Amino acid sequence: MAASALFILDLKGKPLISRNYKGDVGLGEIENFMGVLLQREEEGTLAPLLTHGKVHFLWIKHANLYLVATTKKNGNASLVYSFLYKVVEVFCEYFKELEEESIRDNFVIVYELLDELMDFGFPQTTDSKILQEYITQEGNKLETGKSRVPTTVTNAVSWRSEGIRYKKNEVFIDVIESVNLLRRCPQVSAGGSVLLSEVVGTIRLKVFLSGMPELRLGLNDRVLFELTGRGKNKSVELEDVKFHQCVRLSRFDNDRTISFIPPDGDFELMSYRLHTQVKPLIWIESVIEKFSHSRVEIMVKAKGQFKKQSVANGVEIAVPVPSDADSPKFKTSLGSARYLPEKNLLIWAIKSFPGGKEHLMRAHFGLPSVEKEEEEGRPPISVRFEIPYFTVSGIQVRYMKIIEKSGYQALPWVRYITQSGDYQLRTS
Repeated sequence: MAASALFILDLKGKPLISRNYKGDVGLGEIENFMGVLLQREEEGTLAPLLTHGKVHFLWIKHANLYLVATTKKNGNASLVYSFLYKVVEVFCEYFKELEEESIRDNFVIVYELLDELMDFGFPQTTDSKILQEYITQEGNKLETGKSRVPTTVTNAVSWRSEGIRYKKNEVFIDVIESVNLLRRCPQVSAGGSVLLSEVVGTIRLKVFLSGMPELRLGLNDRVLFELTGRGKNKSVELEDVKFHQCVRLSRFDNDRTISFIPPDGDFELMSYRLHTQVKPLIWIESVIEKFSHSRVEIMVKAKGQFKKQSVANGVEIAVPVPSDADSPKFKTSLGSARYLPEKNLLIWAIKSFPGGKEHLMRAHFGLPSVEKEEEEGRPPISVRFEIPYFTVSGIQVRYMKIIEKSGYQALPWVRYITQSGDYQLRTS
């Protein structure tokens, strides 16, 4: 069992709209929610699940609204929270902004959506693309595109419509890895200690396929290689793997096969995380010298520590400078530098940075202030970049099989991208 009723409240706890799916929890019970919430907030014991008597309130806050699901049963809490966040996502697709005003302006369409999103306490159709096929909106009015019940409601594949046709059948696969790195680096040294190092990856698909195809994706998954007796040399051990609802989880648990009937268009198939020691792809060394409160000179050396045949695009190195700096002068061996006084940052921008190369940037600032210098920690240097055709983890798409009853041929295209996430280098 998921939920008995769903309420959308304003910040004072007044119900704006509600939908009772089962009838076993009275609508008046919601009047107890705000009192329990405020009491628990004062006590410092506020939790996402609140209880009053035999009624459980599962809630989230979005903008100036509370979305609250009620139940008396020992239901699946994670399913309810996933549903509440999905409701927010769908409403944002329809109204752009989900807030009190958008709810008041669109009561009719909100009721229609709530009826389709859940049935008798169980999530039903939660894909906004499918909902928009038969619930359309013009201004604040609702129009039903077709009077028939959409096939996706009765179909087991609720995220894909039947009858989709394309002249050219293609699948585009993007493997995108973001590097999160926090490293403490002494000035002019290749040493330093790693404070945080991880890779967060996503596999996104753009699907332009006719009919109701079944796709099977093969990766160089270490667990799969062990099951099939293959070597581990070129395999990757994936952690914290999360899949789109279209993936057959039982099949993956049994033999690590990623099998699915995909939604139409763009979607995220899966995400993963690797907690591993990442060698800084762009290594930074810096020297900052102050001269009697009259000027400051900054030298920054950047080195591409990735393979020589790769190129980092859109590199931006943000170097903190004193808040009272002025009269900037720059000299770079590659790219250009600019000063952002409102952010107290020096930005060194390099359009294309080849792997294995090293470049220098020198900056000179005046320091008009004669106030006593405060001893404080220096903010970290942050780096942004994107390296196409490259992954840190070494993950590979080994194959993509496309099976459809009509037997058409389809082309899969694969692209790999590594980019900076939270990538910071602290200098001592």
